[in-house]
Amino acid sequence: MPNHVAIIGGGYAGLSAAVMLAESNARVTLFESSKQLGGRARRVDHQGLKLDNGQHILIGAYHETLRMIDLVVQDAPAASAYLRLPLELTVPGHFSLKAAPLPKPFHLALGLLTARGLHLSERLQAVRFMLAMRLKKFRLAKDISVATLLQEQHQAGNLLRFLWEPLCIAALNTPIATASAQVFLNVLKDSLNGARNASDLIVPRIDLGDLFPTHAAAYIARHGSEVNISSGVDKIESTSRGFQLDTQGTSAEFSHVICAVPPQRLAQLIINLPELAQTRAMVSQFQYQPIYTVYLQYPAHIRLPQTMLGLSGGYAQWVFDRGQTHHTPGLLAVIISAEGGHQHLEQDALAQRVHTELKTSFNFLPEPLWHKIIAEKRATFACHVALQRPEQITSLKNFYLAGDYTAGDYPATLEAAVQSGVKCAHNILENI
Repeated sequence: MPNHVAIIGGGYAGLSAAVMLAESNARVTLFESSKQLGGRARRVDHQGLKLDNGQHILIGAYHETLRMIDLVVQDAPAASAYLRLPLELTVPGHFSLKAAPLPKPFHLALGLLTARGLHLSERLQAVRFMLAMRLKKFRLAKDISVATLLQEQHQAGNLLRFLWEPLCIAALNTPIATASAQVFLNVLKDSLNGARNASDLIVPRIDLGDLFPTHAAAYIARHGSEVNISSGVDKIESTSRGFQLDTQGTSAEFSHVICAVPPQRLAQLIINLPELAQTRAMVSQFQYQPIYTVYLQYPAHIRLPQTMLGLSGGYAQWVFDRGQTHHTPGLLAVIISAEGGHQHLEQDALAQRVHTELKTSFNFLPEPLWHKIIAEKRATFACHVALQRPEQITSLKNFYLAGDYTAGDYPATLEAAVQSGVKCAHNILENI
């Protein structure tokens, strides 16, 4: 049978795999069940505005994602699609940390030593912690919770409240009491301990659909392959020649399959593939964490002191001024990661609560003109201690898994998704 790769799922993982295969002139057909590409990083239209289903950011260490964006964007410099800022974490009135304009590791060391809102002893403890982890090459003999690691390393007080806990929840979307310390250290190693620009904060300036998925689909089509939206796969069966996929009443055969659907959809999709019983059992043990994005539209003259600011003492954790990034004056995007009491509030009550929290830091805010809440209730898998995640190469020949939940160093991030898709593509190209 001629080589023909089916990719199920048009999120960042599936699209990255398709781009890599198409670049090498492999024949690819991608199936996406929804009306648009991007998965959990997609555009949402509201009152004539292009919003996102979540306010995603990248960091400079996300090399594969940035490379993929550069590869597919043809009509403009990719850098115009995002704002790249040196690391600066600010919680108004409480805390501020800026990376110094020095080579690594001095950029972070000086930043920690001059951070505002920390006692001198806390600054020194932060530097000691990073040095200790560096000596261990950011590897633990046995995985423990982030809370346990920070306690062992005497990271407490404002240092815990304003730096490590917010970073852990932002990166792993899992409370520190149960979050994997090893995965957290993997993120710290590549970002705060990496090259100076690896800790840069990269904030999209366009909607997430235009950041990568739209350009990726065009790239795939230019290279002679197919991208099908509103085309979900109902069943997969193994045949003597490869795999048969049933989609909306039609069937087709493929030599290889990359399954790039979320883990909560995977079990049902592979139910007719007994070779993957262990994989099904593994993902059935996953737990999930939510991410809420609260959009608040204020009058056009409202502008925050910085593009991105931290919040503390309430439900809201981060606020982004989309007037400064997306040319939508007065529109703020507030992020609430991981589980919490906010999940029990009605949307109108939650929007009012978030507005009240914002006013404690920005007392110049009037009442919002409108609000929009997007709740991804299973936004990511819960990145628990020693969590077992399935490999991209499965026990079924020519069948691969892609997605941010598959085995890798990172938690559920765009970079993890892209890395998994690229790995699947490389394995298929070596095979064919």
